[in-house]
Amino acid sequence: MRIIAGRCKGHRLKTPPGEGTRPTSDRVRESLFSSLTTLDVLTGAHVLDVCAGSGGLGFEALSRGAAHVTFIERAASVCRVITANARSLRVTGEVEIIQAPAASGAGRLPDGSIDLIFADPPYPMPEAEVTAILDACVPLLRDPAALIVLERSSRSPEPTLPEQLEVFRHRKAGETALWFLQLRE
Repeated sequence: MRIIAGRCKGHRLKTPPGEGTRPTSDRVRESLFSSLTTLDVLTGAHVLDVCAGSGGLGFEALSRGAAHVTFIERAASVCRVITANARSLRVTGEVEIIQAPAASGAGRLPDGSIDLIFADPPYPMPEAEVTAILDACVPLLRDPAALIVLERSSRSPEPTLPEQLEVFRHRKAGETALWFLQLRE
């Protein structure tokens, strides 16, 4: 996996060994970041990458102008890969890594501190757990323009959203579905 654009363009990222993580494909990341660039949400943003895996989404956001990324990942071995990637990209001062389950890790962050959240839970994760992650993320959103991007299998059902969220945009790319969520007005 590589960084597609921005100041770290072309840098390769290490990925965790085994089948426990599923990096977002280059094609899906290109589509996602094209949308985010159009929405002008990256420059100076404080980003949260939940169920971060290798950190590909968060590092791509940093490369394209985000100010800071917090990664939440459950497995210590995967957190070590994120740390190695941050060192390789020379962005250790712009990242924080929290080793914890997604919902409890999100609960450690101050309310109203995040502009953009990537939630990329494992495809087999039960929908109730996905909803719990979204619930934990809602208080973190800085303002009504802040977004959550939920990545799921295109075969997954429509997510059950906390009442404070609504779907802003929905895209499918092959096996991947992206749900752009925002605070309900």
